[in-house]
Amino acid sequence: MIYTILIIIGIILDRFTKAYAISHFIENPVFTNFINFLYVENRGAAFGILQNKRIFFLVLTLVVVIYLLYYFIRNIKSNPKLLNISLSLIVSGALGNFYDRLFHGFVVDFIEFSFFDFPVFNVADILVTTGSVLLIIFIIFGKMDGEENVSSNRK
Repeated sequence: MIYTILIIIGIILDRFTKAYAISHFIENPVFTNFINFLYVENRGAAFGILQNKRIFFLVLTLVVVIYLLYYFIRNIKSNPKLLNISLSLIVSGALGNFYDRLFHGFVVDFIEFSFFDFPVFNVADILVTTGSVLLIIFIIFGKMDGEENVSSNRK
């Protein structure tokens, strides 16, 4: 149940922040020495790759989310907490950007670092990235919640 709540909170946070960006940053972007808030319509993926491949991203996201949810639901009780949290964050962020692509035809990005060159991003991107980093930590360091290292089970 807690993981479902985490997914829902992530989606709501993403939707709320994007709605705020649309209503405030289109005409009035905010620029500071650390972070900028501006409205960008991203019709591709990170770093602007694969522009205007909406159907590709919709199908890819749907396949990945369905697989992750299937794995997640099937193994929720036996998965270590860190794995469940990472999958929840990835699913939440993926669904946030999926919603944008499905209903708007693009993803709304609005956060930009002003102190170095990095693509504009959004809360869904933060969720996917954080979940992916946690997943990598889980895979590398393995032994979580008192369970045997995943990689040692493959021998």
